[in-house]
Amino acid sequence: MKILVLNGPNLNLLGTREPEIYGDATLGQIMNDLKSKSSALGCELETYQSNHEGDLIDQVQRAMQENISGIIINPGGYTHTSIALRDAFSGVGLPLVEIHLSNIYAREEFRHHSFIAPVAIGQICGFGAAGYQLALQALVDHLSK
Repeated sequence: MKILVLNGPNLNLLGTREPEIYGDATLGQIMNDLKSKSSALGCELETYQSNHEGDLIDQVQRAMQENISGIIINPGGYTHTSIALRDAFSGVGLPLVEIHLSNIYAREEFRHHSFIAPVAIGQICGFGAAGYQLALQALVDHLSK
């Protein structure tokens, strides 16, 4: 099984951007740890980060064409703004887990709404980098059923 992990805008700044909220691990470190876990789970992992909404949508559509089994996404700020990204997920119909490093429900009011959550099989937030590991395990469990 092959899983695509997408990371949205500003996640390339992890490690330096507001470490009190997002932690001090870089995106590269988090993805390397996740690749180790994916190997242990017997699945292949592909990762992609973009600050551009259309690039993320292109990756979602490509996933369907290339027989990706499921997607994990940290949509960053697009969580709260992108109907287009939500529609891409809905259109391809692949199992999806939404992840956030911080607890978006304990932050500013505008972060409490996710356009992505209604088309995801689940959402994990507030556990920092460990949330990616939880998302991967949950998605693999879902796909194995």
